Amino acid sequence: MKCENCTKKECSKKQKNDDTQSTSVDVLSSNDGFEEKNEFHTLANAKILLSDCLACDNCMTSEEGARVFQQNQKELFHILNLNKKCDTSKHKVLAVSICPQSLPYFAAKFSLSVNDAAKRLCGFLKSLGVHYVFDTTIAADFSILESQREFVQRYQRRNQEEHALPMFASACPGWIRYAERVLTNLVTSHICTAKSPQQIMGSLVKGYFARQQNLSPDKIFHVIVAPCYDKKLEALREDFYTALYNSQEVDCVLTSGEIVQIMEQKNVSMKDVAEIAVDSLFGEIKEGDVVRHEGKRSDGYLEHIFKHAAKELFGMDVKEITYKALKNKDFQEVTLEKDGETVLRFAAAYGFRNIQNMVLKLKKGKFLYHFVEVLACPGGCLNGKGQAQTEDGKPDKALLNQMEEVYAAIPVRLPETNAHVQKMYQDWLEGMDSKKVQETLHTKYSAVNQTASNLDIKWNRMFHVS
Repeated sequence: MKCENCTKKECSKKQKNDDTQSTSVDVLSSNDGFEEKNEFHTLANAKILLSDCLACDNCMTSEEGARVFQQNQKELFHILNLNKKCDTSKHKVLAVSICPQSLPYFAAKFSLSVNDAAKRLCGFLKSLGVHYVFDTTIAADFSILESQREFVQRYQRRNQEEHALPMFASACPGWIRYAERVLTNLVTSHICTAKSPQQIMGSLVKGYFARQQNLSPDKIFHVIVAPCYDKKLEALREDFYTALYNSQEVDCVLTSGEIVQIMEQKNVSMKDVAEIAVDSLFGEIKEGDVVRHEGKRSDGYLEHIFKHAAKELFGMDVKEITYKALKNKDFQEVTLEKDGETVLRFAAAYGFRNIQNMVLKLKKGKFLYHFVEVLACPGGCLNGKGQAQTEDGKPDKALLNQMEEVYAAIPVRLPETNAHVQKMYQDWLEGMDSKKVQETLHTKYSAVNQTASNLDIKWNRMFHVS
């Protein structure tokens, strides 16, 4: 029997009503015997159900499942408590990085402007004992720039390399997990190799920032605040682990909703917290007003790559992009016409149903797109299941509408215009075409189970140009 989120023959998600809740409690409670009694002991265990994310038990090992369940508020408080003890050898520099799609949730929920929400969230986290609070927008800058460059290179190699096109976005960990665990290398070889913003932020904090502060990476405990649970899985990837320092690039992921749980347990409202400017990775400089990338509900990979490719490949300056909704509002198409010919065809596929339809088109050899921005959550990242949910686990549509309005009103900053990014390419990454760029900003995705799916995809027929 199959569930709605898997193409495997058996899927434990169908048992969620029977045993998932008890499993989550049992795994989480395993830490209770090691927890000191302290000012944080009254905080509730985070109950993370596998139904909250795209990945189900068939996509996750038992070890991964246990480690995902352990990524909750208690892990943060454990570090906070260690930092209060006399043994300084166990102290950690605590850094929290906030995803831009989380800020509209805090702004809408507490009726604040997005800039006030960022400053008050920073103030709240620092009141707990966090040392640095960062915005991950700079990491998305790097991810988008690298994705743009890779798409242009793939397009130019499309006649020589069978798997050059199409290119799929790599920012969504739910999509990546599904592709690696369920699909074959015929699909994974088409995934962009640029790391997601979360993991590039891990490289920035544990690499660049650690060096600036003369810290060993293992002396930093890095927390990401994100809109979805799948990012907890992403943080566990082996390719994001540095054996030399026994250190993950991201140590813990907390959802926006889990941060609100902490506020509720401490009986704190965002409106009562002092405003503190968000830190930057560059010494004493503080972040200014919140900015975002193009795209209505995500980091806008499609729009940025489309405009860049139009300019680089066809010499066309595209100012505005027109989306054409196909079967539903979460599957949309964008095309570029030149001399009466369609030269670029991009798509945005959000939600698992649209992902399955996309895979079906691949199987039939009817896939006409050069690039697809794939996101597991219907509605995009703002609709991540780690935020804006009602008590019965359904999307809070009224709150989501407010969040979309807040996000749309944030000013757009093009990644190319970020002077800090350009400087870091030269000073830290040794140039845009360096080996260090590949090591720091890129990874490789490959199928874990080659027999999981039998995709007979005619890539050569679709994108070969004679």
